[in-house]
Amino acid sequence: MMKCILLFLMFLLLNCVLVTHAQEKNSLENSIVITSRAQKTQVYTNNNKLQVNISPKDVLKFKAAGSVSYSDFGAIGNGKTDDMDVIAATHAFANLHGLLVKADAGATYYIGGKERRAVIQTNTDFGTATFIIDDTDVKNRNAAIFTVSSGLKPIKLENISSIRRNQQKIDVPLPGPCLITVTNSNIKQYIRFGLNQNDGSSQTDIFIVDKNGKVDMNAPIIWDFDQITEITALPIDENLLKITGGRFTTIANKAESKSTYYSRGISIRRSHVLVEGMQHNIKNEGDHGAPYGGFINIGNCAYVTVKNTILTGHRTYSAIGAAGKPVTMGTYDLSVNRAVNISFVNCSQTNDINNNKYWGIMGSNFCKNLLYDNCTLSRFDAHQGVANATIRNSTLGHMGINAIGSGLLTIENSTVRGRSFVNLRRDYGSTWHGEVVIRNCVFVPAGGKSVSASLISGFYSGQHNFGYTCYMPERITIENLRIDDAIHPDNYQGPAIFSNFNPEMKDNTYQEKFRYVKTNEVILKNITTASKKVLRLSDNPFMFKDVKVKTN
Repeated sequence: MMKCILLFLMFLLLNCVLVTHAQEKNSLENSIVITSRAQKTQVYTNNNKLQVNISPKDVLKFKAAGSVSYSDFGAIGNGKTDDMDVIAATHAFANLHGLLVKADAGATYYIGGKERRAVIQTNTDFGTATFIIDDTDVKNRNAAIFTVSSGLKPIKLENISSIRRNQQKIDVPLPGPCLITVTNSNIKQYIRFGLNQNDGSSQTDIFIVDKNGKVDMNAPIIWDFDQITEITALPIDENLLKITGGRFTTIANKAESKSTYYSRGISIRRSHVLVEGMQHNIKNEGDHGAPYGGFINIGNCAYVTVKNTILTGHRTYSAIGAAGKPVTMGTYDLSVNRAVNISFVNCSQTNDINNNKYWGIMGSNFCKNLLYDNCTLSRFDAHQGVANATIRNSTLGHMGINAIGSGLLTIENSTVRGRSFVNLRRDYGSTWHGEVVIRNCVFVPAGGKSVSASLISGFYSGQHNFGYTCYMPERITIENLRIDDAIHPDNYQGPAIFSNFNPEMKDNTYQEKFRYVKTNEVILKNITTASKKVLRLSDNPFMFKDVKVKTN
């Protein structure tokens, strides 16, 4: 009798805990309700609300094992039956009990177009399983398939009315290390120029502090905020969450070719995450389609590493831009936004990094401390600013290195096959407020095509207000660079340090409405060319006449 009473009480306790936790997570996990009634373990929907019942016996079994698999909840894994509800339910239960999630070895999970996402808060091993993501009929293109999230809640900060560039501390007590995001919506920056012109983005910054508010100066505050309209602390999880393995295939959408971005991948919104051993392929791209915002999409977090991962570049499509003219649309397999200390290590792509039929694989905005190490990818790109970036032991394809930002940009032991070695993006003012170091590298201009080579390219008319003062790198140091310019035009005069940033600036009569702060000095050591022609300053020597070039 006593044994029966104890079992009944255990059942009630489990049922109560599971339902309560589900209520707290409803907004995050698409209204998943978990119960533990004395019935079989099953997953079903009721008015699009996901109902999950786990028998008390299975609860005890899963907790004792420390892990749970998709098949434990009824996943078929035959590549035809939509298993998304079961996948979401499995992760919801694992999150509740802190369990490892394992995909079933050799299974193929089909994921259709319904709106359902799986929230990952525990270690996940996708192993040798295959996931087919069918984007041909999607209910909500903005809904990620997997969202990696933290159980720690954001904290709205009060009584901070301003912060300053390079400020070392904010006066606020915190529960532990936090990622601080700050915005002043009254100031617009990154006011884009060109065919994709826009009115800019609200002034923003993101930085790490400890529990006492001390700023990590490896990723300092980069703007003065005279006003703050929003400031939030995102607590940083201290333990590393690991997501390993998995073979993912996206069946590409057939939507109209316009800027209606699809986000049907893995969204990482938690700090301290390792993604390792993953592969993403793309099938059935046709002559049109909407662009993608990144299969791996990292944002509002810190300390994320993507390692030993194979990705795929998306086909390039055109649309009518903001200026009313056709433009190619950016479309990405890697996307990083408002994030700090993000590393890509030993990553590559399935398609040719030199084939311009495919758009450059990575884009980023508002980031700090980005790293490529031992990567073979078609592009590194920082749109709306990166503070500090490092590319080493890597090969960059046809779109090369595109960057604007600040701090130190380091490229070493790498090969770049873009039209220039570093392109300072003209649509955001060709600005780099800091230094560039190029060391032990090879430059193959335009992948070996016949072009006039330049190391640093960009454009600045001085007539457009980008919302900030624009700078060229204060100092550029180039050591041990081999320029493979054997194929070049007949009138080739040799590679230039700088491209012609402003063909109209020929003498002192040209006036910039908005000042461009030019490079102070260039330091050169051991520069060799296949053409045997000497590295020269620029096709526009007047614009760069005050740059000091030192040869060691």
